[in-house]
Amino acid sequence: MSNPVMSASLTSTPGTSIGATIAPTEHDMLTLDAIVEHTSRFITTEYASLTSASAPVTWPVTPYGGTTGRTVDVATGLTYPLKAERARRNPKVALSFSYPAGSGHAHPATVVIQGLATVRDRDLVATSARYLQSSADRFPDSFASIPNFMLRRMDWYWTRMWVEVTPIRVRWWDDGDLSVAPRVWTAPGGTVAPQSDPPPTGHGAGSWTANAPSDWRRRSAGAIDRLGLPVLTTVDADGWPLPLRTVAATPTADGFDVVVPAGVEIVDGPAFLSFHTHREVFDGQENIGLAGHARTDGSGVVRVTVDRALADWGVAKSAVRSGLAMWRAGRALRPRLTSEAARRGVSLPVFDDLGFVRPSR
Repeated sequence: MSNPVMSASLTSTPGTSIGATIAPTEHDMLTLDAIVEHTSRFITTEYASLTSASAPVTWPVTPYGGTTGRTVDVATGLTYPLKAERARRNPKVALSFSYPAGSGHAHPATVVIQGLATVRDRDLVATSARYLQSSADRFPDSFASIPNFMLRRMDWYWTRMWVEVTPIRVRWWDDGDLSVAPRVWTAPGGTVAPQSDPPPTGHGAGSWTANAPSDWRRRSAGAIDRLGLPVLTTVDADGWPLPLRTVAATPTADGFDVVVPAGVEIVDGPAFLSFHTHREVFDGQENIGLAGHARTDGSGVVRVTVDRALADWGVAKSAVRSGLAMWRAGRALRPRLTSEAARRGVSLPVFDDLGFVRPSR
């Protein structure tokens, strides 16, 4: 019996078509292959999923080209599974590629993929082996300082689930020029995504972070100067999260006034603001996530009222501080490994069974 599938269709924007000839860029033809190749070179993507109340939550994660070449994938830890659990419950997710530092692109496009998610977490040996090897190949310098005996004790970190995203609709701003309307690619009619692995039983581990939620005003003070313009995520008329790098942002008494790129329509409702940054060579990252509501006022400005700051976990640039944070996280998260594996009825992977090959530098 074949696996059940999820499907969706969207009407193409008038005047656009798959494979239409466009102005010269790194990709003269907008195809699925070009989209996957371009986006999978980014160090971070702003990954948006929806809560049970259909509110968006968006965090930066590392994207990887899918094993079939037809998806863009992200991974999350078994010990902090909410990114995957939200996608399993509602497969409408989105990936924004708006921060190209470290991608190696000479002319990076800004890209937003709205797609259908497939969650993989029933073969933890395969999912963890893929993550560990792919991550080490992507960031060999980071792994060079971690001997194998330490990696064996970091199972709480590298035991992973994957979210495979099948693109359904893609907005593409050539050269990152957000002042003009994007080109739009839509998947052929009847495009489907495989069904996710079965959901685990019982109550999950839920959210976790080393930092408790703080007052959003204090948390976001100086964020624009320190981290740059935020990504605003709203929910579009088709029920998909829509993460967009803003082109202007101003703090207000109750949130932020922002301006979004040309050629998109914002629907009033739940919203999320994401701030993050990293250097060309990834050696640390600070993240800020603010949940609230957005409304348009007809002037082109989107007014975001912030309700709260979500707890977050960045990566310190200092090797000592980063190591200490990982040690503390491991103490808190390792007990979750057994319970989360039991909920899925699977065994936990062992480092020496993953076939890990340390990359050459």
